[in-house]
Amino acid sequence: MAGKANSREIIVKTATRLFSVQGYHGTGLNQIIKESQCPKGSLYYYFPEGKEELARECIEQIKRMVSGKWQEAFERFEHPAQAIPYHIEMMAEDAEKSNFEGFTPLSFWNAVETCSVSVSLREACQNAIDEWHGMLSQRLQSAGLDAERAAETATVILSMMEGSLIIAMTKQDSGPIHAASKYMGILVERLLDVSRSDQSSPKSERHKKED
Repeated sequence: MAGKANSREIIVKTATRLFSVQGYHGTGLNQIIKESQCPKGSLYYYFPEGKEELARECIEQIKRMVSGKWQEAFERFEHPAQAIPYHIEMMAEDAEKSNFEGFTPLSFWNAVETCSVSVSLREACQNAIDEWHGMLSQRLQSAGLDAERAAETATVILSMMEGSLIIAMTKQDSGPIHAASKYMGILVERLLDVSRSDQSSPKSERHKKED
């Protein structure tokens, strides 16, 4: 059983790397089989639907990995203005360690590759984005933002982060990720300051009394 599980893990890891470097269309199953050094039968045993099913699993693993890193950041730092930049800095570190070859922004899968490939792959990307958005939005609400502003801010954060990853990958330079980290921390801090100011204003106090 351990050998089987290991073979599946190797196949997924190899496929994720190749999809990241070459794209979905540019990667064939034969190359995945060759570079994973797993029998062809093993790939079809674990992924009988072939390449699309394997790609869905790669996206699912990216989702779990990134969700875990968000959770780690929120556990390490109570304040989201510290936790969010920390998470992004970890992404920059991963990019540098892989020499910009072992990671791909999820928006790359979503916008460039998978939307035109299949509904199921687009939905897999959407599920990942929704999960991260929910984690961010919930944490921002806990820090003091109302639900609507927290949801909007979460969307902005994910957009800025994914955009910085794409630019970094294109330039082979982690500078854009570090810049996004810096300014997202400033943005979140400012929004929370405004929220606290609004809540403590005389107008807010009058509303509380009227309620």
